[in-house]
Amino acid sequence: MPFNSNERPMNDSPVILEMCNMPVVALRDTSQVVLQNVNWSVRQGEFWVVAGPQHSGKSDLLLHAAGLITPAEGVCRVFGCDTRTWNESQLRERLRVGLTFAEGKLFYHLTIAENVALPLKYHRGLEAGEVARQVAALLEWLELTPWAGLTPVNVPSAWRQRAALARALALQPELLLLDNPNGGLTLRHRRWLVNFLDQLWRGHEFFGGRPLTIVAATDDLHIWEHPERRFAAVQQGTFSVLGAWDGEDFRRNHAVQELLSGVAEAGPAKT
Repeated sequence: MPFNSNERPMNDSPVILEMCNMPVVALRDTSQVVLQNVNWSVRQGEFWVVAGPQHSGKSDLLLHAAGLITPAEGVCRVFGCDTRTWNESQLRERLRVGLTFAEGKLFYHLTIAENVALPLKYHRGLEAGEVARQVAALLEWLELTPWAGLTPVNVPSAWRQRAALARALALQPELLLLDNPNGGLTLRHRRWLVNFLDQLWRGHEFFGGRPLTIVAATDDLHIWEHPERRFAAVQQGTFSVLGAWDGEDFRRNHAVQELLSGVAEAGPAKT
């Protein structure tokens, strides 16, 4: 599936996420189509930013990409697997995808450390001591150690979002999906987030230097400007691949213009 002709040339890395003629439906009501006929490919090592106003379908798009919503029509493939046929036998492929939900969605009866430990306990079968060691390393890496023993209700929202990110990284995924990761963050935390994600994208020692493929959905474009990131936009039921920040398609897109000017409206879709 080719990209728009106005985009910069694709790299030759394998496609790890592919949507073909796929409608995106709402999690809360799967009879409601929020985006029509999505055609999109994400290649290994790319960093995509999907921009759109609130309630425009971004969250539901990411849930399809994570295999948490099954497409009613069209095709959604993740690491070559059709998500409509995903079951326990494809668990290994599913765990190659990490997802953070908007506002973190931590378990409030667990401490920050216990939240981060959950994927390791359920999917790696590690000894308690090894789980504790890996969790401690993650918490230190994301500067969360002072909050480790507290429950989320006692932790500021920015640090809860970091904890959700740590939990998503615990299994060392190859594709990281981020739903509104910069929502509600102060300038300090936004800068930390972008720098941290750039380290992951380029290849961090925690991943053995392997670059991480990233897709971030956002209603705030300002912090994401970068000549090597790729952009897409959603608005009023449509999904548009835009290419580079300095590309003609990006500059002319109505949703992008509204988001950058701070006047974007949601449209009819709900997520």
